[in-house]
Amino acid sequence: MEDIKERGNQTVVTEFIFLGFSNHPKLQGLFFLIILVVYLLALLGNLLILIAIRINPVLHTPMYYFLSNLSFLDICYTSTTVPNMLANFFREKKTISYEGCLSQLFFLVTFAGSECVLLAAMAYDRFIAICHPLRYPILMSNRVCAYLATGSWMCGLVNSLAHTGLIAALTLCGPNQISHFLCDIPLLLKLSCSDTSVNEVALYVSSAIIGLCPCLFTAVSYMLIISAILKIQSAQGRQKAFSTCASHLTVVVIYYGTGNFNYDRPSSGYSLDVDILVSVLFCIVTPMLNPIIYSLRNKDVKVALKKLCDSSVQISS
Repeated sequence: MEDIKERGNQTVVTEFIFLGFSNHPKLQGLFFLIILVVYLLALLGNLLILIAIRINPVLHTPMYYFLSNLSFLDICYTSTTVPNMLANFFREKKTISYEGCLSQLFFLVTFAGSECVLLAAMAYDRFIAICHPLRYPILMSNRVCAYLATGSWMCGLVNSLAHTGLIAALTLCGPNQISHFLCDIPLLLKLSCSDTSVNEVALYVSSAIIGLCPCLFTAVSYMLIISAILKIQSAQGRQKAFSTCASHLTVVVIYYGTGNFNYDRPSSGYSLDVDILVSVLFCIVTPMLNPIIYSLRNKDVKVALKKLCDSSVQISS
């Protein structure tokens, strides 16, 4: 299939060529092995979290309900880009079709946006648990949790539909090369030969609504949480209160830290290698770290995972 076709007086892209990892052809095998291992660890870790929460009644609480949503999101998020990336290591021409690129973009933006809002919902849950513990059963009822989780998914979905529709309306001209290993909005805007002003405005608006607002909400929530914890008289009480928030706070810092560095740094002055490394950290390594952080810092999760492993050993023996 030809990757560029003539339409009137314009050349229209029908296929894209990824240039990611092309700077080091002799290291393709090593890159493949590292990314495969990290991807499998991300899948396994998040899947274990999902199963442990599902089968352990002790973990049937709002905090772990949101954590199960986060784990499912991370599985979907990494699976949107990594399988195609791994397959491309064995291809001389690392390509993706126009339709495949739009599909990848749609799911990538959906899951990334949903995770931003979900992390804010998890911060709200911790805020209510620490600052309003007596009202927690009412303010974080099953219905409220379902609304918050559904709202997170809907925000990501609506945002993604808008961006994907706007990208699909553009005329993308040659060259058809993407200096990355995935399809993302800024990368595709660079290939457009039509007006992208609407796309850029939509990108700024969604960055504020889906990215900045949840980040600020989370930051304010933790300021109030820390203030409430410091007012607790006993050191043991302060430590117990903070331990319930430490895992989520660590995940938030890593997610927004790598995300901001990935999208908000200057476009000039960075090599392709740096771009690829930052995106790998954001798209693959962070979803792998999330279950590790929760399993290491959370006693209930560690106990549930231990029971799960013990039962698996008994079944196999």
